[in-house]
Amino acid sequence: MIHVVLFEPEIPQNTGNIMRTCVATGSVLHLIEPLGFDISERAIRRSGMDYRKDLVMYVHKNWDDFISKNPGRYLFLTRYGHKAPSQFDFSTEKQDIYLVFGKESTGIDKHILKDHLDECARLPMVASARSLNLSNTVAIAVYEVLRQRNYESLSANEELKGANFLDDYE
Repeated sequence: MIHVVLFEPEIPQNTGNIMRTCVATGSVLHLIEPLGFDISERAIRRSGMDYRKDLVMYVHKNWDDFISKNPGRYLFLTRYGHKAPSQFDFSTEKQDIYLVFGKESTGIDKHILKDHLDECARLPMVASARSLNLSNTVAIAVYEVLRQRNYESLSANEELKGANFLDDYE
């Protein structure tokens, strides 16, 4: 199982987009407080759209509360990482996989990162770029893990309109 962990997220639109990614990929979302916004349905309805009802989400009081309840393999996505996510092998991982992302303004707490330097990754980008948008980074990292696992449990076909929708289109 893939888990997306947002450490103290600040922007509701990012979290709403990430909710949609989690539902589409069968991933679980964890939010670690404090949050920079209200997580009510009304507050994130627009970016999360109608996917909220299908979302598996947990809110944790702090980092210690989160790690005490969630054993598994952790990968921290941070600008301070020295390897790309593709350099970590998740293809045969049996434990739950936790992809940890920091708040938009300052990232993951440096005390947490210091204890996990071997599990820190950075998306490669031009030297002058600090980071990508959080929701984009989440999608890239989740799909890297899924790619390594041959997109297990995901459909490669359009199921709502049918796999042959375009074949029948005039």
